[in-house]
Amino acid sequence: MIELTVPGQGVIRLSHLVLDVNGTLAVDGHLIEGVRPLLDQIRDRLEIHLITADTHGGQAALDRQLGVQAHRLQAGDEAEQKAAFVRSLGAEQVVAIGQGANDALMLREARIGICVLSPEGTALSTLQSADLCAPGILPALELLLKPTRLVATLRR
Repeated sequence: MIELTVPGQGVIRLSHLVLDVNGTLAVDGHLIEGVRPLLDQIRDRLEIHLITADTHGGQAALDRQLGVQAHRLQAGDEAEQKAAFVRSLGAEQVVAIGQGANDALMLREARIGICVLSPEGTALSTLQSADLCAPGILPALELLLKPTRLVATLRR
């Protein structure tokens, strides 16, 4: 668990990390270098969940690389499926990270939504739905390893 005391927001207790895969953790279906070691460190603090439509068809290989079984979405209304997944975990305990248009609702539902800038692009709607934006997945994951950075950014 990560517990934060954020001025103007009170105490935030996070138990789950929900991650979009393609465009966020992977580019063109290939895991971004440096993601695995950071996720290995975060595993001690948060339960990690991958959520994907498996755009490139290689999710099974990514699951093996990361040691996490991704939740696969059904075709159609992927944005609502992602948001519903966050709600099923208890949205107040979730930090979610994504960048695509179908991640906007997920970031809005999560207690903390982080939008990342991606080589595949970042949807403006997702950026506007997030609590904060990171310049890429590695800096976003580092926020969870150094949570006082989150406090500094989220304080009101």
